[in-house]
Amino acid sequence: MSQLPLIAIIDDDEAVRVSLEGLIRSLGHAVACFDSARAYLDSEAARATACVISDVQMPGMTGIELKEALNASGATTPVILMSAYADDAARARGERAGVSCFLSKPFSGAKLVECLERALAA
Repeated sequence: MSQLPLIAIIDDDEAVRVSLEGLIRSLGHAVACFDSARAYLDSEAARATACVISDVQMPGMTGIELKEALNASGATTPVILMSAYADDAARARGERAGVSCFLSKPFSGAKLVECLERALAA
């Protein structure tokens, strides 16, 4: 029996988490949602995630810092970042960290699906 790829959604905004969870589940993926990067890193899901979709601006640890922490631990999990306030410096730092995709909010479901498919294929 094949297991569905697990997609982690990390955003401090519950409405965003719920919305993205519905979309990702409709694509046939398992989903685990977290309200912070630290909650994700401390979870069992962190070891089984096929892809992370994270907000950039969150209390405690940003999405970019999350990707940097994953890199430092040796994890190769692809990360898709979303931000309503992405500036050039944040995008450049994300690219240096190896982020798979950087989405500016609001974005279309189709754009997220495209990023997710590309991240999972890599």
